[in-house]
Amino acid sequence: MLEASLKKNDKQAHWLIGIFSVVVFTVVVMLGKFKLDIEVGFNIHIFAAINAIVNGIIAVLLVLALVAVKQGNYLLHKRFMMAALVMSILFLVSYIAHHLLAGEAKFGDSNHDGILSDEEKLAVGSIRILYYIILATHIFLAAVILPFILFTAYRALIAEFSVHKKLARITWPLWFYVAVTGPIVYLMICPYYS
Repeated sequence: MLEASLKKNDKQAHWLIGIFSVVVFTVVVMLGKFKLDIEVGFNIHIFAAINAIVNGIIAVLLVLALVAVKQGNYLLHKRFMMAALVMSILFLVSYIAHHLLAGEAKFGDSNHDGILSDEEKLAVGSIRILYYIILATHIFLAAVILPFILFTAYRALIAEFSVHKKLARITWPLWFYVAVTGPIVYLMICPYYS
């Protein structure tokens, strides 16, 4: 096993993780209420593509980290997980940029007028239901997973590996699901970006 990278301070960790999680959640919720109307000189949906790529990279890093820990290579596991955390920060920045600049797209809005007509709904059919199921589960899990990820990482960084392992059994599959469904949501919605 590895040595502790942080000094244990559960009270401070709980406060920092809680505050950070609430701030991130609040910012993401508020994004739906704001759209900056500025010309940036490039296709703003590049941020959505970056988000999908970053989520894909996170999914790969999570799998590599799982393989490394199963093989007993704890240092490599830690490096992959830290890389996944850094990529998640990059994702968050890109996600905020995209939503501030692009606003929301509607699945099936093929004429990009912001209104989903009955004809447009009919054209996409039952795929629309599948999209919303994937989107809803992705959004819900993305909203609740952050503090679990941070607590799981904290337990590893203070070398409480038995607790880390118990948390990771819940956190890892949820985080992996969010990382995999992110690119799926992007591929389904990107034809409707204006």
